[in-house]
Amino acid sequence: MDKQRIVVGLSGGVDSAVSAYLLKRAGHEVIGLFMKNWEGDDDDAYCSANVDFVDAAAVADVLGIEIEHVNFAAEYRERVFAEFLREYRAGRTPNPDVLCNAEIKFKAFLDHALRLGAQAIATGHYARVRERAGRFELLKGLDPLKDQSYFLHRLNQAQLSRTLFPVGELPKTEVRRIAAEIGLPNAQKKDSTGICFIGERPFREFLNRWLKHAPGPIRDERGRTVGRHVGLSFYTLGQRQGLGIGGVKERGAARGAGEHAPWYVAGKDLAANVLQVVQGHDHPALQSRMLWADDCSWVAGSAPPPGAYAAKSRYRQADARCTLALPADGGIRLDFDTPQWAVTPGQSAVLYDGEVCLGGGVIQRSEAWAAARPSKAGEPVDQ
Repeated sequence: MDKQRIVVGLSGGVDSAVSAYLLKRAGHEVIGLFMKNWEGDDDDAYCSANVDFVDAAAVADVLGIEIEHVNFAAEYRERVFAEFLREYRAGRTPNPDVLCNAEIKFKAFLDHALRLGAQAIATGHYARVRERAGRFELLKGLDPLKDQSYFLHRLNQAQLSRTLFPVGELPKTEVRRIAAEIGLPNAQKKDSTGICFIGERPFREFLNRWLKHAPGPIRDERGRTVGRHVGLSFYTLGQRQGLGIGGVKERGAARGAGEHAPWYVAGKDLAANVLQVVQGHDHPALQSRMLWADDCSWVAGSAPPPGAYAAKSRYRQADARCTLALPADGGIRLDFDTPQWAVTPGQSAVLYDGEVCLGGGVIQRSEAWAAARPSKAGEPVDQ
């Protein structure tokens, strides 16, 4: 690769720090850029932005590169956070990290880097980019435990043509080894978790500040009220913790489940303000044989042809074999070879052809595995 001016998104974490080091070692002119995407909680015990910037600046000092602090909070609120709230109000569970990558880290950040005269940008994501015949492919990171292509599936050709993922070829253990070897101050820093603007704070506590909520009944598949919810927006399909309900006195509340089998969220009835629950992790109402998604984005610029692929309907899920169909009314339908657990509206369904991430869409609905079999009275057959 010819020597280039490359702006690296320095988050304060070890992955972006090692990315900057690898690029500088290769002879590129490297500039660090710290993105501030959220305002209003700088003095909050859960906000790590100030600490992260100090860590990023310390890395830049060790590497001998410049660092710039840029505030994208206005763009983030308009392009990401507003959509996040709209989805939750509609009873869905969005993934803001996917939208943040497409709208902030690889759009606002990229535009800013180009104004600085950069030829490319780089981040610490575990993914890879491959050019073939003038087209760019998004590939999984080589470390299967850290692959982040799922979160990057909305990137397009223009974005990928100017993006580098230096640690995508490395296992996380090697990244930490390099960081320690060259004396980076954040070599052992814990990986960040959770949504960037929420941090480590309790999720319900944060949402409570932004969403109106109306308590209502929690009902099982027989229509019995087994508890009270605090507002449908605070729950997601497959959720087990925080329901505040135990077993029921009558055995056989769910097929194959005794009175002490754990409860899981299986659906939301927004019109009636009812949270629907079932007992048992493997309850058929939590198993989906197909899903529909829209608001699709494809790395190549257009949808792949119908046929056999693999897909993830949530991050950290193993690739699941499926068949892609393109309905006449738009979007995509995925038919899975084996039932998928807790397919959740608002999350992303991401399609793969081997190691190549093709793109995907936002899940709108799914059809439960139970719908393929005769149902008993009162048994839910659709999520």
